[in-house]
Amino acid sequence: MTTSTATLRCGVVGVGKMGRHHARLWTQVAGCDLVGVVDSSAERRQQVIDQYGGKGHAEVEQLIEAGVDLVTIATPTVAHREAAEKLLAAGVHCLIEKPLAPTPSEARAIADAAARSGAMLQVGHVVRYDPVMVAVRKLGLVPRFVEVDRVSPMTFRSVDVGVVLDMMIHDIDVLLMLFGAEPTEVRASAVSVLGEAEDVCNARLEFPRMADGYTPVANVTASRLAMKTERKIRVMSDDTYVSADFVDRKGTVARKGPNLSKIGEVRELLKQGADLSHLNFLDLLQVEPLGVEPGEPLKLQAEDFVDAIRTGRRPFVDAEAGFAAVRTADRIVAAAREAGSRMV
Repeated sequence: MTTSTATLRCGVVGVGKMGRHHARLWTQVAGCDLVGVVDSSAERRQQVIDQYGGKGHAEVEQLIEAGVDLVTIATPTVAHREAAEKLLAAGVHCLIEKPLAPTPSEARAIADAAARSGAMLQVGHVVRYDPVMVAVRKLGLVPRFVEVDRVSPMTFRSVDVGVVLDMMIHDIDVLLMLFGAEPTEVRASAVSVLGEAEDVCNARLEFPRMADGYTPVANVTASRLAMKTERKIRVMSDDTYVSADFVDRKGTVARKGPNLSKIGEVRELLKQGADLSHLNFLDLLQVEPLGVEPGEPLKLQAEDFVDAIRTGRRPFVDAEAGFAAVRTADRIVAAAREAGSRMV
């Protein structure tokens, strides 16, 4: 394992839009040094090393030979396994952009390769590090119902996969984190418009039954054919409701705890058939803004992964978490097909 004081020699495989950001970060994170990048395009790799330093390589093997401790894999999803297996076999710690792989079988293969190697592997489910999500997690809610919407205009990136693996995968990972388990039941519908894969998808996920017999549910929607960008989450627990907007980086928390006695009175009045139309529902709740702190999610993720490497603790989003997200995504697509969704 890398010592806590040694400088980590870092690299990036795939320096397209996301890979360039990772190259930048490895010049900014304390204790890290960008030593090289790999890309099939000589022009792209030259642009990146001109800006951030290091050396450009055409093959992963060349980067390994140059000597690296940590590498970000930001290639198209279909190429993750090939690069990851080579790097992990060489003992190189890997941060792999989401999703871990295009299929559960390939995700399993990468996870197994990480286990054999002993090297650290983290999947880039960066929404976990978004300051909005960090603020939601700090509330410590036990969710009963979660609704997530992630829609945007088509960017024509990541067209090698459908909207579930491209966009919804972010929220699948968040849901598995919040509920602490994979769904027990999946229902979905989807539509393909511009290509062979789905461009719009809605899924209803049921999670393991709670101690009181209640079955938690999540409703998640993703679209890359919207007219505007929206990324929102709503979480409801026994006594708290939080609504957050990832684009505006703000949210609202409503708690019923401080007014339990008043809410009890209202319940009794409703049972008696009383007319309560004069009441303002919000007056029954304690409403306050969600405390969102500043921060760049991608940098927070990189710093956390470095800390995991130096301390030997498990990465926040390890290979098994990445595999679970891909498996759940696969179940959603399969459910949509079974439901007769219009997919090629």
